[in-house]
Amino acid sequence: MDRIKIIGGERLNGAIPISGAKNAALPLMIASLLTEDRLTLKNVPNLADVNLLARILRNHGVDLAVDGKRSGGAPHLGETFHLTARDISDTTAPYELVSRMRASFWVLGPLLARMGQAKVSLPGGCAIGTRPVDLHLAALRDLGAEIEIESGYVIARAPKGLVGGHIIFPKVSVGATHNALLAAALAKGETMIENAAREPEVGDVASCLVKMGAEIEGIGTSTLRIQGKSRLEGAVHTVLPDRIETGTFAFAVAATGGDVVLEGTRRDLLKTAFETLAQTGASVTDTDNGVRIARNGNGLEPVDVETQPFPGFPTDLQAQLMALMTRAHGTSVIRETIFENRFMHVQELARLGADIKLHGDTATIKGVKSLTGAPVMATDLRASVSLVIAGLMAEGETMINRVYHLDRGFERLEEKLSRCGARIERLTAG
Repeated sequence: MDRIKIIGGERLNGAIPISGAKNAALPLMIASLLTEDRLTLKNVPNLADVNLLARILRNHGVDLAVDGKRSGGAPHLGETFHLTARDISDTTAPYELVSRMRASFWVLGPLLARMGQAKVSLPGGCAIGTRPVDLHLAALRDLGAEIEIESGYVIARAPKGLVGGHIIFPKVSVGATHNALLAAALAKGETMIENAAREPEVGDVASCLVKMGAEIEGIGTSTLRIQGKSRLEGAVHTVLPDRIETGTFAFAVAATGGDVVLEGTRRDLLKTAFETLAQTGASVTDTDNGVRIARNGNGLEPVDVETQPFPGFPTDLQAQLMALMTRAHGTSVIRETIFENRFMHVQELARLGADIKLHGDTATIKGVKSLTGAPVMATDLRASVSLVIAGLMAEGETMINRVYHLDRGFERLEEKLSRCGARIERLTAG
């Protein structure tokens, strides 16, 4: 099993290209199930989750061709996927695939909308909370679906097709919004979704659906109106920049000091997180081709943060901020409101010398003068990259085990950091 070795203490300087957003690429790939025509997606990141979803879609009969990066092209532009679901050969998404990645559950809505039936395993994914699928199923029932759960599978039927309806989510859910939005695009009549997730990735999927012929009002707001179509067409769409990767590298630059341009990204995708970063003492400025992060060596100021759905501070950056605050001059408080079990990185940060106290959904971080390298274990995707940030700050060697979590969500992480001066390398198991 691969490991990552870091020798801390080096400042980051240079440029880091930001990849396409995994959290947009996955539902965009699933949108290919809605049309017989070809859907071309540009700037798709080369990640383990993307590759797994490609396997799942091929299982349903989707033809997938991949173009690699062009020589001399922009460094942040990823691969180009051509997906064609001319014939859906199988409406079952099996346990052995869906259990490995939660987002693959989102095939339920499109399969049901196009084929009138679907059998999808209950999902797996990171162990960061229960994250039940009740909201997904309630939304599809609001569109006329008949749903049963049997032997660990969701069996959904709509023999006469889905019908537009009124969906009111009791709480914000990105996944349920994706599932409902994709299904409503082929439902008969108008669907209104209230309390919809406002994350940029949801807007990116909606924009792609419009290119495919869907009528959608309210993109970027909490209320979406979708006029369902009998069929959708092919389209060409470019995946937006990954805001979580953007924030992760921004915090890494602030943690080590230095000066880095994050190429191909936008500040508006991460307004609250950048405002928080500025409060710590780092500077955040726009450039012609991205966002520049710099810290001149002054100490880090503590901050108090509460995770919230977009446009609030993202839960997917909570662990990275916590790693940064381990070296702040003072005490920081982070409250996690989205997932009830997303503090598993705390005990690993403590192995490096961090002073963190947990009380329910709140972590209190007292900044320390230094961290010391040690062997640590990645527990989930975002927690694993918080250990990278801490390792970059720590004195001596940090060895991160179980880095397959990192490969699910970060493309060429070691390469991007080492190009800016980090002493980081992957050790591949023989």
